[in-house]
Amino acid sequence: MGCSAKLFTSSLLFGLLFISANAATFEIRNNCQYTVWAAASPGGGRRLDNGQTWPLDVPAGTSMARIWGRTNCNFDSSGSGSCQTGDCTGGLECQGWGVPPNTLAEYALNQFDNLDFYDISLVDGFNIPMEFGPTSGGGGSCQALVCAADINGECPEELRAPGGCNNPCTVFQINKYCCTDGPGSCGPTNYSRFFKERCPTAYSYPQDDNTSTFTCPGGTNYEVVFCPLGSRHFPLEMPGNQRAE
Repeated sequence: MGCSAKLFTSSLLFGLLFISANAATFEIRNNCQYTVWAAASPGGGRRLDNGQTWPLDVPAGTSMARIWGRTNCNFDSSGSGSCQTGDCTGGLECQGWGVPPNTLAEYALNQFDNLDFYDISLVDGFNIPMEFGPTSGGGGSCQALVCAADINGECPEELRAPGGCNNPCTVFQINKYCCTDGPGSCGPTNYSRFFKERCPTAYSYPQDDNTSTFTCPGGTNYEVVFCPLGSRHFPLEMPGNQRAE
């Protein structure tokens, strides 16, 4: 093998090792007393009955990514169907982002200064209690985020939706709630305070950055838990919440 080929091979191996070292595994677990159809962009989707997990490997450098849960789904044996909350194109194998309301785990890996940025967002509303945080690799520099309040049960009447609680942007579609006119164009409202008081570390409106974005070192692994310990949201199994095998 020539010198240039050796150099190419060495560079390739180094690159693969670097990517492997900085990729992340997300363990998605359902602790709810009902079936959740987990969805990930990128990643697709998976049915999770109570206690089941879905390990999802995510390449280094992935950004604008999110994980959420879908409820009251009905899919046929080919994976075609729909969900009451968090529905997305592609059926069981979700493509794109979900339809509000849905609680979101958002992240971007290996960004500025090789940091992972992550958050729980209620900007698309709320459907399932969630915990999102590191499992390994982060040391003491990053933390678990929890949104476990009974937001569906306490949701203001005008924000209520079947199976969830909408963010006001979804309902009213104006800058006051959506921040569509750019940075600094909106601030907290009574509706955003409703979400923030119940989930202090979660995004309550689009420009709620200062208290809602967190970082871990690149190479950290994470877990997303639906209905974490202490959740106050335990609805009964819904009749349509099944998938034909």
